[in-house]
Amino acid sequence: MPAETRTPKDTLPLTRESVEAAHKLIQPHIHRTPVLTNTTLSNLASTPQTAEALKGTQWEGQEPAKPKIKLFFKCENFQKIGAFKVRGAFHAVIRLIEEQGIDEVRKRGVVTHSSGNHAQALALAAKTFSIPAHIVMPKISTPSKIAGTQAQGAIVHFSGSTSQEREAVVADVISQTGATLIPPYDDPNIILGQGTLALELQKEASSLLAENAELGVHAAATTQRRLDAVITPCGGGGMLSGTAIALHNSGTRVFGAEPSYQGGDDARRGVASNQRITTVKTLTIADGLRTPLGEHTWKIISDKSYVQGLYAVTEQNIKDAMRLVLERMKCFVEPSAVVGLATVLYNEEFRRMVEREGGVEGWNWGNTTVEAIMKMFGGGGSDGEEERKKEREEGIVGSDGRRVAENVAG
Repeated sequence: MPAETRTPKDTLPLTRESVEAAHKLIQPHIHRTPVLTNTTLSNLASTPQTAEALKGTQWEGQEPAKPKIKLFFKCENFQKIGAFKVRGAFHAVIRLIEEQGIDEVRKRGVVTHSSGNHAQALALAAKTFSIPAHIVMPKISTPSKIAGTQAQGAIVHFSGSTSQEREAVVADVISQTGATLIPPYDDPNIILGQGTLALELQKEASSLLAENAELGVHAAATTQRRLDAVITPCGGGGMLSGTAIALHNSGTRVFGAEPSYQGGDDARRGVASNQRITTVKTLTIADGLRTPLGEHTWKIISDKSYVQGLYAVTEQNIKDAMRLVLERMKCFVEPSAVVGLATVLYNEEFRRMVEREGGVEGWNWGNTTVEAIMKMFGGGGSDGEEERKKEREEGIVGSDGRRVAENVAG
């Protein structure tokens, strides 16, 4: 962003203790969402894929993995605005008020750029404290998310979807109003706020296991009453890095999941090459993940002591996982939310890792986050290619008319 951009200055160190402090601050403003289990989905995750299912994939003709997995779902579809992003938004706004004072923040307002969930989250947080909110949204944002943002009283400014176009509109808003930028993901206060869902997931899953050991894979053990691992969708990396910070050195491993379509797996590829990828141009159906890692999130996610692995899934994998959640859990969820589940069910590299590392007993898995869906399944050819072509043809993405979706923050 330009040098004159105002952002919050006071941030806590990126530690579990800071996530706990963030949780205490935002608790009055968020819902304590449930953690659910599902026997059918756990059984599916523990069943080897068929030869037919592996046909046409990179694992065709290979012996399928045989992991043992019990799943725990953190249901942020019951969160305010139907998404976890209210956690980071409320934390960032409250910290800003502590830094500048409520009168100054109300005078200047806040601004962000987002295609949907962060837009609605910041709009709600700002409305709660009677703070003006300016939201820069790409023209291709989902109409329901635009309406949801406006319903919270925010002023929506439209832009193209390229980074330069969005930043230009944000800079204009700041120059005219003095508003403080609350980034959608690459900000320590946002990261710490998102990490609070991992604290809740870990605690609630442990309580469930203490009440009924049969919910987990370690039924015969007397001490293993915790999650072995958590898998989190990854776009800009706010939730994944927050989860990794919250669970660091807690005995629970952390993994990230991304869509592979049109290079949407930038975090996985970047970590593999030891070089952060700064631009993502993808129209994956997981529209909340159409953005690269930021500088802050990269530092956490590229550190294997925090995030133990990153995996990618296809568009069809994502659609199949969505249908399973609808059929088995009776929840409508958006594509971005099931990328973790899709990885657990369909990515053989991941499943072999679980089989190898989990051994005979297997692992108890936390899956974050099941979020509310804004549109139903679409048709299309293999991997949704026809659907994506239609979307590209219909959508004017850039202000200059170029049909390019670049770094679209959810």
